Formats: sequence, C-alpha cells, structure tokens
Amino acid sequence: MNQSNRKYEGLFILDAMAREDAVKEALDKVQAAIKAAGGSVQNVQKMDSRPFSRPNSKHQSGYYVNITFSAPPKAIAEMDAKFHLETGLLRWQFTSFVEEPDRPTRNRKVSEEKQPVGARSRE
Repeated sequence: MNQSNRKYEGLFILDAMAREDAVKEALDKVQAAIKAAGGSVQNVQKMDSRPFSRPNSKHQSGYYVNITFSAPPKAIAEMDAKFHLETGLLRWQFTSFVEEPDRPTRNRKVSEEKQPVGARSRE
C-alpha cells in the first residue's frame, strides 16, 4: 500500500429491481472506479437485498455491498462525483476503516477456586 493511501470502507446500495447481471455490472463499475482513482480493493462483502426503512416511490429495497479499499484521500471526492452519474447505484457512503485490535476474551464465569477473597457463592 502506498504511504499516501488510506484505508476506507464503502457501503454501496445498488438497484435491487435490476437484473442480476445489472447488479454485477454496477459492482464492476464501482470496483473499476476505485482502481481508476489510484486505489485497490481488499474485500468485497455482498450483503443481499434489504428493504429501505424509508422507501421512496421508485425504490422499495436495495442490494447492499460493503467494500474495503485503500485509496488516496483526493480519490473519494472524484469517486463521489462519478457515482452521481451511475444509474444502477442508488446510495453510497465512505468511512475511514479502522481495524479493531485483537482483544483478549474474558471468561465471564468465575470458578469456585478463582473467586476473589470475601466473595459469596450464589447458593
């Protein structure tokens, strides 16, 4: 990854009423736009079709896709302007991608041997 590139996560809502090949074509255009802007796609997660919480007269649902990618910061504005011209793309949102550090899991149950001094049992 280039030093000037940052990691982003993009949520894209594609037209669910379109044919399956039209959805694939719109997704290919999104990935091509990311690569044309100097970015690279790391992960594509298809989340299936879901109804909108506030549907409009034209669209009742959309096909959700989450894409993790790296790109220069200036590329976000370029892609945003380009996506306004796409007919199969209903909505999109970019956020900075922050990786969660691995956190150790804690055992919620405390065994009888490991109870703190002065703790009562639940009998």
